[in-house]
Amino acid sequence: MDKLLDILANTHRRRLLVALLEHNPQDDADTPILDDVQFADEDLKAFKVQMQHTHLPKLAEAEFIEWDQETNTVRKGSRFEAIRPLLELMQNHADELPDDWL
Repeated sequence: MDKLLDILANTHRRRLLVALLEHNPQDDADTPILDDVQFADEDLKAFKVQMQHTHLPKLAEAEFIEWDQETNTVRKGSRFEAIRPLLELMQNHADELPDDWL
């Protein structure tokens, strides 16, 4: 449980995992996962660095995602189902969570 909560402690990781609940790029490569995220140029660069060096490796190591670094694609990993109940619980109770939970 500690590992699951550690993974969910970051907004970017939560957003990616929740997006994978409804969409798996393995099924349809044309739908962007973080299409509603908007950044200033500097923020976008920092976001990409954080994702590539921190968040994606952490999610891949936990096997919640499969990350192809060459194509920069992400899909559900072999242990995604282990975190699904917590993601669904948060999503189903989003109106009870702080506005910035996702």
